[in-house]
Amino acid sequence: MVAKARLRGIDSVIPAKYRGVSFDRPPVTQIDDFVVKRVRDYCENLDENLDSGRGMWFFGNSGTGKTTLAMLISRTALESGSSVAIYSLPKLLSRIRQTYDAEIGEQSYSQFFERLATVDLLHLDDLGAEKQTEWVLEQLYALINERYERQRSLIVTSNYEDDELEKQLGTRIVSRLVDICGDPVLLFGEDRRMRVSADASSSLGESSVGGGLGPLDH
Repeated sequence: MVAKARLRGIDSVIPAKYRGVSFDRPPVTQIDDFVVKRVRDYCENLDENLDSGRGMWFFGNSGTGKTTLAMLISRTALESGSSVAIYSLPKLLSRIRQTYDAEIGEQSYSQFFERLATVDLLHLDDLGAEKQTEWVLEQLYALINERYERQRSLIVTSNYEDDELEKQLGTRIVSRLVDICGDPVLLFGEDRRMRVSADASSSLGESSVGGGLGPLDH
């Protein structure tokens, strides 16, 4: 019963699409071995990495496995009993805005920010996808800087490389990410979702790419 309750807890955090993610199953087995080894090494030394505030960040175009690998780390952390919060940047910013209108008894901005700042692992997906405004940059810097100062780990995915991300977010934010996450993991290449769709269409004797998506998100 305890094991089932724990699994339900993990499933409530990990999006349904990624609940079965594993080193031993596609699409992870289809990703470059060197990249997967870096993720495996991080997971095998998870306690040490979380204790020291070390993270990882993944750069690459759509469909190359960034989010899949990031979710694998988040799932490993949850299975170890660590606390994890997973947000896409647009959803996180929307959630922050909601706290401004919080009524009595609802989670305030300061309470929500404290949770984001203290959770063992914060997983931010699609960094740089949001429209850049002064308010957005202020929120991102406040959060990332707070986790940097508290030595709390971050897992980040982005469609941009670090120099492009610096143009989007500014030097202050990216320099903190470098300190937390070290060298980025690069996953630029063919969109596997489109390849899966093309393969399916070909097997049906169709010449155009169908609408179905493969197992990868970002």
